[in-house]
Amino acid sequence: MDEEEEKEYDIEDCIANTHNIDFFNQAIDDKATWVIAYADDKIKANRDLILKCAKLDGQVLYYASPELRDDKEVVIAAVTQKPLIVKYASRRLRQDLDVAKVTITNGKGNRYFSEIKSYLEPSILENPEIQEILKTDE
Repeated sequence: MDEEEEKEYDIEDCIANTHNIDFFNQAIDDKATWVIAYADDKIKANRDLILKCAKLDGQVLYYASPELRDDKEVVIAAVTQKPLIVKYASRRLRQDLDVAKVTITNGKGNRYFSEIKSYLEPSILENPEIQEILKTDE
């Protein structure tokens, strides 16, 4: 395939390959991250695949298994790409200092910044390090 030519994926292919990890790996390599919506639960729980996808498109956290929504590396990769997606992180990670730092730092300037902050646990927003980051946003 020519490097300039993008492989196209369609919903029918996704549905036909819902259990095929190789199909989804290739699609993510081709930056077709949306295909994860059609993967089965086992694939949505595959840490390596979801992490690779989260580094390209934070929206994948919406589809990730509950265990991966509680995986700090996966969540940080996702919120780095899309801070608003922190709403789908586990409660434990929504009160984690590192997750909060990345979320707030990457959410600055976003028109949804107040909503982004609202998904973090209120107690973490009172942390002095977070307060310092928030001051630089004013």
